[in-house]
Amino acid sequence: MPTYVWDYLPEYEKEKSDILGAVEKVFASGQLVLGRSLKGFEEEFAAYHGVGHATGVDNGTNALKLALEALGVGPGDEVITVSNTAAPTVLAITSTGATPVFVDIREKDFLIDTDQVEAAITPRTKALLPVHLYGQCADMEPLLQIAAEHGLKVLEDCAQSHGARHHGSLAGTLGDAAAFSFYPTKVLGAYGDGGAVITSDEEIDRSMRQLRYYGMDKVYYVVRTPGHNSRLDEVQAEILRTKLRRLDEYVAGRNLVARRYEEALGDLVAPGGLQLPTTNEGNTHVYYVYVVRHPKRDEIIERLKAEYDISLNISYPWPCHTMTGFEYLGYGKGSLPVTEKLALEIFSLPMYPSLPESVQERTISALREVLASL
Repeated sequence: MPTYVWDYLPEYEKEKSDILGAVEKVFASGQLVLGRSLKGFEEEFAAYHGVGHATGVDNGTNALKLALEALGVGPGDEVITVSNTAAPTVLAITSTGATPVFVDIREKDFLIDTDQVEAAITPRTKALLPVHLYGQCADMEPLLQIAAEHGLKVLEDCAQSHGARHHGSLAGTLGDAAAFSFYPTKVLGAYGDGGAVITSDEEIDRSMRQLRYYGMDKVYYVVRTPGHNSRLDEVQAEILRTKLRRLDEYVAGRNLVARRYEEALGDLVAPGGLQLPTTNEGNTHVYYVYVVRHPKRDEIIERLKAEYDISLNISYPWPCHTMTGFEYLGYGKGSLPVTEKLALEIFSLPMYPSLPESVQERTISALREVLASL
């Protein structure tokens, strides 16, 4: 039987009555857009994070885009971020008319190298966009200090970090605003697309609500500022309400899977060989993906597929600055050496809270056999 890095069906079997109940609740409500389910989810998502506001939108990309616009980012501005992220992070910046400026990452944790940020600031810099990659937070204290000193906004990309903590604070509560994705694979995943922006700033929230609704206030057809049609669907909002109550359970399940990997593979860790993920001091990791490293990554993946029918993923094999769509930014090969090096070595093992232990054991056994024969 094939093995994949993610599968929602075990979770669906466990939660089917809640999921279908949420769908029925919306269909029977008489409200299919901007109704009680969305309002309820926004209130509950904000309360979970201890912030004043949450705005549901149609996907994580637009959560980033609209949040940037709400923070005042636009044509001619620059936003500092990383290249080892999903393309939507960068596309959200370019879609506002701003220019992404990349800094390199730290080899130990794949996160933004805060020591390089200040040198990347120019008179056009408007915001910092740290990505809480793979399930743990970037080092926020120096970023917030830099932002304060230079009058910059901070938008957290929390697409992969629902429920993660940084020195006790939840991901998304440290900057001016935070964008979340609820794509089905996420720690808190919908059964389709979805996103949200949280903030404690009332003006940012007001702007978000206007931007997601064509740039209108409450009166239809009266556009106050150019906006978008970007609303979280009622069905997805109600499903997310049911799943939000289990978010801490999902995080605990992912950590259990991670501990099994550490116990089973820890003896294979070696310089120049297998490397397992690390958790920085003060962080709690939610393991959106369980990313390991090996210099013979491609051979390992090919053999696992051919000999064991185990399909693994790479997050991400092509850093954004190497993509043809971003060539115009002018980052040549070697411009971000750590990012480029890690892109050749990283791969993800199966990770989701309902991952059957037997499937994980099969993956571990196959990986050990392949590594032993390299």
